[in-house]
Amino acid sequence: MPKKILRGTVVSDKMDKTVVVSVERIFQHPLYKKTIKTRKKYKAHDEENMCKVGDRVEIIESKPISKTKRWKVLRILKEGDVQ
Repeated sequence: MPKKILRGTVVSDKMDKTVVVSVERIFQHPLYKKTIKTRKKYKAHDEENMCKVGDRVEIIESKPISKTKRWKVLRILKEGDVQ
């Protein structure tokens, strides 16, 4: 089974070698047909501490790294403009 790849925005980089990535998902409600946006946060491993808040990144599923980390930063898609 292939590993999942998600795209999201870094919302926190305060931890050492870890970033929190917010992934947005858009779907239609099955009964009411309204379009719904949901966000979920994932902790991802960032070995070189390259990511900053506001960066668009791709994360890939991996084996458990710690109690809550199960994702790794694959690459930075776009540098953030947050100061």
